[in-house]
Amino acid sequence: MEFDKLIKQRYSVRKFKAQAVEQEKINAILEAGKAAPTATNAQPQRILVLNEKSSLAKIKECTLYHFNAPLFFLVCYDKSVSWKRSEDNKDMGEVDASIVATHMMLKITNLGLGSTWVGSFNPQKIRESFVLPENIIPVLILPVGYPHEKSVPSLSHGKRIDISANTFYNSF
Repeated sequence: MEFDKLIKQRYSVRKFKAQAVEQEKINAILEAGKAAPTATNAQPQRILVLNEKSSLAKIKECTLYHFNAPLFFLVCYDKSVSWKRSEDNKDMGEVDASIVATHMMLKITNLGLGSTWVGSFNPQKIRESFVLPENIIPVLILPVGYPHEKSVPSLSHGKRIDISANTFYNSF
């Protein structure tokens, strides 16, 4: 799909078919995430693929926003390998995980699937449910699947403020 069309077509899917996502599509999504740039190429992203019945039940206990998707990617980063900015020790792991997730979401759309970014979850429950080591930090959940026939973009999807309202040249 042509890129400009793809980025405008993508929307937050909140209603999925029960149909499982094929392994080759899961692999393609993971490859898209792998291709994402990360600070100093540290590649701190750690992604849990959740598609078994027991994992789906666990994720539904950690967030209200699961939308009964048949597949979830829990996107995390490893704070022991993520790059820290020398001036203030700012950890770029969350930024890296976000870039990775964005690549994955665009690939998901390109494959005819849907997703939505879920940042509302109980991190402690995630940590306990999936036995995350201390150095693994959960950032977001991506519910993924085939969009239901009744799935449509939200009413505000196409509303964007004028570019002049949030873009500045050389200073504020």
